[in-house]
Amino acid sequence: MGKRVAVVLAGCGVFDGSEIHEASAALVHLSRGGAEVKIFAPNIEQRDVVNHLKGCPAEDKRNVLVESARLARGNIQDLAELKASEFDAVIFPGGFGVAKNLCSWAVDGKNCTVNEHVNSTLQAFHSAKKPIGLCCISPVLAAKVFPGCEVTVGQDKNVDGRFPDAETASAIAELGCKHICKNVNESHVDKANKIVTTCAFMCKAPLHEIFDGIGTMVQEVLKLA
Repeated sequence: MGKRVAVVLAGCGVFDGSEIHEASAALVHLSRGGAEVKIFAPNIEQRDVVNHLKGCPAEDKRNVLVESARLARGNIQDLAELKASEFDAVIFPGGFGVAKNLCSWAVDGKNCTVNEHVNSTLQAFHSAKKPIGLCCISPVLAAKVFPGCEVTVGQDKNVDGRFPDAETASAIAELGCKHICKNVNESHVDKANKIVTTCAFMCKAPLHEIFDGIGTMVQEVLKLA
């Protein structure tokens, strides 16, 4: 029997929801690893809506669960219904929706608040000693909820212009966590907390390298599950 993995989305689209390539990569690698996957998202209004063609705010309002259903091909549940006891692991793809909808990092940085259902999900898996996988900006969720944990968002300096958001590593350190520098095709395993992270699109890299890095994260999560 395959490992049972919950995947938590934050909408649909890099600028206001889940990063589509990251979500797809995680699902492909989970499928290849023989995992049984169920997808969840919080039933809340998005913080904002971005016109992805023009890169500017849009006037309409959208729901995170409804938008995430696009990525899940309609097969999705409200995050409030997720029971950690029914799964072996949980994975959070990245995208600005994580920093806008799952928490307020996009506005408040290290002083952010985390959505109550996201927080309770993380706490439940951590308390049960079940692995948590996060990529791109989503490792900030672990940094906020679990002081002292180890995560990576890539590099702590903008090496060769490939890590434009390197200051995120400093903010993670200010939260009392340890940032581990890793390349895009690598992941870091915090063995004590069973937290596995990879930088994904926090690095300006070819899509296949991001895909491979997410693959290492998924493989490590499945090993720990």
